[in-house]
Amino acid sequence: MEPQPASFLGAVPGFPPPPPTHPPPPKLDQSNFRRVRRREDPNPHPIPGLPADILHMRVKEGSKIRNLLRFAAARMQGQGQGGVGGLRQVVFTGSGRSLTKTITCVEILKRQVGGLHQVSKLCNKTVSEAWDSLQKGVPGVTVCRTVPALTILLSKDPLDPQEPGYQPPQRLHTLPEEEVERRDQAQWGDPRGPCSQHMAPGAKRVRLEDRNRDLPSTSSV
Repeated sequence: MEPQPASFLGAVPGFPPPPPTHPPPPKLDQSNFRRVRRREDPNPHPIPGLPADILHMRVKEGSKIRNLLRFAAARMQGQGQGGVGGLRQVVFTGSGRSLTKTITCVEILKRQVGGLHQVSKLCNKTVSEAWDSLQKGVPGVTVCRTVPALTILLSKDPLDPQEPGYQPPQRLHTLPEEEVERRDQAQWGDPRGPCSQHMAPGAKRVRLEDRNRDLPSTSSV
């Protein structure tokens, strides 16, 4: 017996009716439509236990990273409101095209403040957009779509390391002296001359530009 389509099986007793199919959202030509309203589902934070007065940085597609970081860093470092010592926690949220900008803000702030614990949650949210037509006689449309949403919590206080999405504070790595010298040589050349291999460890080394700076200047008449 050949397999039957779902519509046929839905008419047979004992089989549930097939689920209704919804047409895909229309593709808008932005040259003929103008977006007049955008509404997102007011879903609660996917991270439980957040205080109601937590600093919430909402990253939008048109947000300036410099402005977001200046405000968040000042509050975390105790400048402005919050008193001495600054706030203990901040949460960044972004969705859709602002995901990359949200991650960038978080990574830069972690380097500016330091010692921050992190919990990241990725979920989906529904966005409703209303578009008005620029052509007379053409009605407007409302488009609902699902976009990825990112929520990142940064905290000076320790967080649960067993929580999915947890990241411990970043450690500042310092390069050893040999690695620093190797990179300097690759960039500037070896300024120590052929006798440098016979110098005692820890001896003072001067770059070529430093040597030339100490030489007396001459002028021609």
